[in-house]
Amino acid sequence: MPRGPGEYLDSLRDGRVVYYRGKAVSDVTTHPIISVAAKHAADLFGAEDRLYDDPNYGKISRYFKIPRSTNDLIDRHRLIYNDTMRFDGMFNIVQAIGSDALFSLMIIARKVDTKYGTHYLDRVMKYYEYVVKNDLAMAVAQTDVKGDRSKRPHEQPDPDLYVRVVEVRDDGIVVNGAKIHTTQGPVANEIVFLPYRAMVEGDRDYAVAFAVPANAKGVKFIVRPALEYDGNPNAVNARARFEVESLTILDHVFVPWDRVFLFREWEFAGPLAWYFATYHRFTAVSYRAATSNLYLGAALLAARANGIENAPHVRDWIVQMIMYKEIMRMGAITAALEPLIDEGVAVPNPVYTNVSKLYSNAHFVDVVHGLIDIAGGLIATMPSHDDYANPEERQYISKYIRGAVDGDTRYRIMSFVRELASSHLTGYLLTAMIHAEGSEAASKIGMIREYNFKEAEDLVNRVISRLRI
Repeated sequence: MPRGPGEYLDSLRDGRVVYYRGKAVSDVTTHPIISVAAKHAADLFGAEDRLYDDPNYGKISRYFKIPRSTNDLIDRHRLIYNDTMRFDGMFNIVQAIGSDALFSLMIIARKVDTKYGTHYLDRVMKYYEYVVKNDLAMAVAQTDVKGDRSKRPHEQPDPDLYVRVVEVRDDGIVVNGAKIHTTQGPVANEIVFLPYRAMVEGDRDYAVAFAVPANAKGVKFIVRPALEYDGNPNAVNARARFEVESLTILDHVFVPWDRVFLFREWEFAGPLAWYFATYHRFTAVSYRAATSNLYLGAALLAARANGIENAPHVRDWIVQMIMYKEIMRMGAITAALEPLIDEGVAVPNPVYTNVSKLYSNAHFVDVVHGLIDIAGGLIATMPSHDDYANPEERQYISKYIRGAVDGDTRYRIMSFVRELASSHLTGYLLTAMIHAEGSEAASKIGMIREYNFKEAEDLVNRVISRLRI
């Protein structure tokens, strides 16, 4: 049954093992830092028009609608974009990423079943039904800690540097290892584990995909310090909106067979990773287009507050920000217009998805650059919120911080710009926009692998064939 925000938050009080700054967290919904991420996720469950009538499962989240066509993918793009706008420009991942994984598993499971006569698709669809009927929050753990990047999983000096099967039982498997960058795992209900890379036969114990509850025995979350809010009294948007990541430990975790979706079929590890990456990069360009509105809007307000709205350099930066935003949207829509239909599921066009994702990787730093240039050095040197709250100081701050608008208005604008362009949030977003949802190198590999060079090669061969030597 569909859940509300309160029911979601109640579901997180389940004895999960979470650590923050060296201390065990007894309740993530009341922790002074992690609770912000939990409440951000909870807002998704209170969103209007969140559900649709599925012919098989009744009212379920629109995130779990299996894409079968261009229209379904365009609707998914708009859902992600609009929800990011709804939540103050910050992505809300807890059903988007899980559905990215589920769609990928549906495709690969059918392929493995066709080759080996297995029954993975039945397991995936049974698990999908469980998730959608219970309206669960999900995280995906894909990125292994990897150890020595020059070595394959089975070549590592410590065998646990990629998640692996350590025991096979009649009723399931036991897995060990860790994943890094698990976004919202500490506040999810279910964690789906996927392979990170292509594998060879020697890696077969690492070719495994499965799902476990967040409170499964042996699962532990070590949460990153949320520096954009923790210890930052000058936070603005981050007081209510951020997501947490964790180092997710699997300490001999038992997984029953009905939750195992790939088991030692090593040649399918790479394709599964690729399908998930393609869906998740489509998700990325959809939410990043919305998040860029924070920077575009802040730049416009800062320019007006400084009285430089019509300056040529300001117009140039605004154009760059518009291009950044709209290339993301164009990329997502174009990827939906020319999808791959694989095993009856629509996959965003991988070339168009990777092109727009690479543009996002490469040019987010320009968006930050532009906002800093428009706002000026004040964002790095302005008085704190504590100073502004002191009436004795505020009279001076209000008097001398004014620009083309009054001092109080300019202080509020520049406080938000400081958060976007000169704070811990800036560093977090710079790293995320360059590396989240797949690194630049991974996107380039994906694009080169999928790109059809024949058109260009045929054109040049036709031209040079006329040359008489």
